[in-house]
Amino acid sequence: MSHNDSEGEVKALEVGGNENVCTMCEEFAAEAIKYLVENKTQLEIIDILHKTCSQLVPLEQQCITLVDYYVPFLFQEIGSVQPGEFCQTVNLCEPRVVTSVPLSEDKCEICEYAVEEVLLKLKDPDTQLDILELLLKACDAVESYVKKCKTMVLEYGPLILSNAEEFLETVDICTVIHACDLPYAGSEQATPIQ
Repeated sequence: MSHNDSEGEVKALEVGGNENVCTMCEEFAAEAIKYLVENKTQLEIIDILHKTCSQLVPLEQQCITLVDYYVPFLFQEIGSVQPGEFCQTVNLCEPRVVTSVPLSEDKCEICEYAVEEVLLKLKDPDTQLDILELLLKACDAVESYVKKCKTMVLEYGPLILSNAEEFLETVDICTVIHACDLPYAGSEQATPIQ
């Protein structure tokens, strides 16, 4: 957040789509939760609350009773918070779409489903950009060839992604990797040639 003293207004930063902010939020939230769940930290917090209660002279005992009763529930809730869900709630991470594989033991059906999902991702421009960004980051690992590597990624990456999409659309990859049986000409009762 930034504060503009001359106008007295507070502006929120737009960070909902920034993956770095999301990752940092999840890491910090996980650390904060870990810290707050530690017994020593809990005792310190309870001690601070008890000291605050002591300043409420006429209500001190009722305040201490409330703290002692409700704070364990608070720590229990904090311990069950998932960093990713918390960061989505405060709009620092975009909700992630989780798809599940259809319940099937048929390896052919599972393979075909996976290929469909990959094709959907390959056709998504955002996913294509994410893949290219990952490849560009990976170039940093080849110290003396970083510039050459990045040039190749930018030059050939889009072509490779396009060819991968076309390949998956034209080749029955599930049959090639033997997840599905070979389709036979004729009826379903055709027998394989020995």
